[in-house]
Amino acid sequence: MQTPPPEADSTWILSTLVIVGGILALLINYVIWKNRRMQGEYVFRASRMTRGNRIFPAQVVITKGSVTLVKPQWVGKFEESAHIAHIASIQIDTNMVFSDISIETTGGHNPMVCHGHTKGDAVRIKQVIEQFQSEYFKESGKP
Repeated sequence: MQTPPPEADSTWILSTLVIVGGILALLINYVIWKNRRMQGEYVFRASRMTRGNRIFPAQVVITKGSVTLVKPQWVGKFEESAHIAHIASIQIDTNMVFSDISIETTGGHNPMVCHGHTKGDAVRIKQVIEQFQSEYFKESGKP
């Protein structure tokens, strides 16, 4: 019996390392692509250091017409939206470092809940929503 040449073993190991490295690079690229910032002027991203946000942090996107909570997932994303006029209350639970935000709608269904925003972001989210609500009701003449 002949023993295989030593370079055959190193070629197999090198090929395996290249394949594993390529798969790892694709995985990292996919995670970075899923974490890109949403479009808009008022976009608030949760911290990765909080529960539910380790790999794909949630984002709150506020426009003049709506508030949207976007939670990326491995496949697809979970998106919850409410019209600016249908927001009944905003609750901020301030913890030691981060804050949890709960946005309730007039429909009385489950609130939009987002964990892990900084205290400043949480307060700013509330201010922007209240500002847009005031502008909306001034323009429409509704109470």
